[in-house]
Amino acid sequence: MNKWYGRDSGLVRAVDEVDLDVPAGQAVAIMGPSGCGKSSLLHLLGGLQRPSDGEVWLAGRRIDTLSEGALARLRRDSVGFVFQSFHLMDELTAVENVELAALLAGQSPRRARRRALELLDRVGLADRATHLPSALSGGQRQRVAIARALSNEPLVVLADEPTGNLDSAATVEVLRLFEELRVAGQTLVVVTHDARIAAVADRVISMRDGSFADDSWLAGTGTIYGGGR
Repeated sequence: MNKWYGRDSGLVRAVDEVDLDVPAGQAVAIMGPSGCGKSSLLHLLGGLQRPSDGEVWLAGRRIDTLSEGALARLRRDSVGFVFQSFHLMDELTAVENVELAALLAGQSPRRARRRALELLDRVGLADRATHLPSALSGGQRQRVAIARALSNEPLVVLADEPTGNLDSAATVEVLRLFEELRVAGQTLVVVTHDARIAAVADRVISMRDGSFADDSWLAGTGTIYGGGR
């Protein structure tokens, strides 16, 4: 699988000849310095971008050829995103942020609210449900974002530098939560330059210049992602 930008002498190979399979239930950390292509790879896996060459499959379904509408539905129903900047809606409370994805997916308000409260309790924020993001710490906002990512019971959670804006104490909170998700069997793909992420991963991939430089992992069962050329 490849993702290129520009052409001729200005060609940038953001993702270069990458072949990746992620077994269901596996926690994968993709590590490397800024600009190495790890975020571009995550965007390809989540259907936010399409590859220049190659294929992306999710749970036995090819996704890079889907229409924009079908991709939007897939991202809503099957992929949970966690970003470095949280991307919470400032005017909504924590519980409203978490339930929003479920409401957009057509769940009843009662069911969406119940699920949101359960998830906030799971991430240790039941007592912050009615707080606006501005009243939460960075670590708490990231935990709300993780709860939101889990609201539709996604096949995979994709996290892009989830600890990049956090202090050490908040980073420990988030890493502990990722470890709990891994133990529970949630498929995780986390891109980061933070070596501490490796402590909660089953598999660690190092990227350099758009390619895999090293790949150390323990095999799982059943492939959720498949791709390559």
